[in-house]
Amino acid sequence: MNFGNLFRGMRKQSRDAEAPSHWIKCPECLSLMYYKEVEAKHNVCPKCGHHFRIGAKERIALLADEGSFVEHDANLVPIDPLKFVDKKSYKKRIEEGKAKTGGRSSSAISGSCTIEGNPAELVVFDFAFMGGSLGSVEGEKIVRAVNRAIEKRSGLVIVSASGGARMQESTFSLMQMSKTSAALYRLHEKGLPYISVLTDPTMGGVSASFAMLGDIIMAEPGALIGFAGQRVIKQTIGADLPEGFQRSEFLLEHGLIDMVVDRNDMKHSIGRFLRLFNSREG
Repeated sequence: MNFGNLFRGMRKQSRDAEAPSHWIKCPECLSLMYYKEVEAKHNVCPKCGHHFRIGAKERIALLADEGSFVEHDANLVPIDPLKFVDKKSYKKRIEEGKAKTGGRSSSAISGSCTIEGNPAELVVFDFAFMGGSLGSVEGEKIVRAVNRAIEKRSGLVIVSASGGARMQESTFSLMQMSKTSAALYRLHEKGLPYISVLTDPTMGGVSASFAMLGDIIMAEPGALIGFAGQRVIKQTIGADLPEGFQRSEFLLEHGLIDMVVDRNDMKHSIGRFLRLFNSREG
């Protein structure tokens, strides 16, 4: 037996086993980095600033003051009124979503917290649960968050990460667009602030409703934001799309959003606006 080849093979297997969990390759600049480098910057590439997607719990930890977040409406669960089946049943897809998100039964987490000392209602979408899709439960969570904000006279922050309305609920899902928009209008009538944060991706019925109704609309760098996909648009208009189309920077340049904010500055930016609205309220 050639022990040199054996040991070299064992070392290679060890390196291969370690690589997926300890090293991250940036899809933008192709840099290979130790995962702790990226984690230290809240999953932003330290070389080029590419924003990796993060889950709802990570987002809440990033934005809410430590120990301040209290979740509401966790007991709301989706039902299957249409007995919908495509390649899989809707019930099966919900179970898969729960498995991916540690047992959660919704693509949104909602709760009360403070952000840099300012009271706020916070709703955060998680793309890992059925693509962050908007269904009856998610719409109800947003409306209840609006009601709490009105009751407490506090601000509302919604962080979107969604492919759009949930097709498995059909019209029930589409109704959530008007339902959440109507609730946000009530918030507006009360003179209370709504800050919308758009992350990668924010598409479909979400971008066509509550995501674009904020008093302040901010987005992370490079986030994909739009209604229809680029391929559909290109086929429809029969022309090439401009460079950077549907990215945060393109929307900012064309006046569709207010600002592009690095994830590491997001909490401070939101806290500053909440403080500004609170001072006006006082």
